[in-house]
Amino acid sequence: MRNSLRALSDGLSEFYAGPYRATLRRAARDADDLFMMLVMGEALGVPNPASHHTLELLPVMYDRFHDWHRRMGVEHSPVEGLSCC
Repeated sequence: MRNSLRALSDGLSEFYAGPYRATLRRAARDADDLFMMLVMGEALGVPNPASHHTLELLPVMYDRFHDWHRRMGVEHSPVEGLSCC
């Protein structure tokens, strides 16, 4: 009984969420891009009033920086001293 209810629940979830999966993934990617811009803004020359809060996040964001700047259409790293390509 529990397995059939679980299967029904999974099926309904797939039915309702399936068509929106790409839209939700795109929205999450856009939010990640904005967050990356906020964290890396100071290095890119954009004034960031909250830079003392985002400074701790730089080491975490460096791992994803290459994918981000390629997705933004910049072939090589725009940050001087950070060569990821």
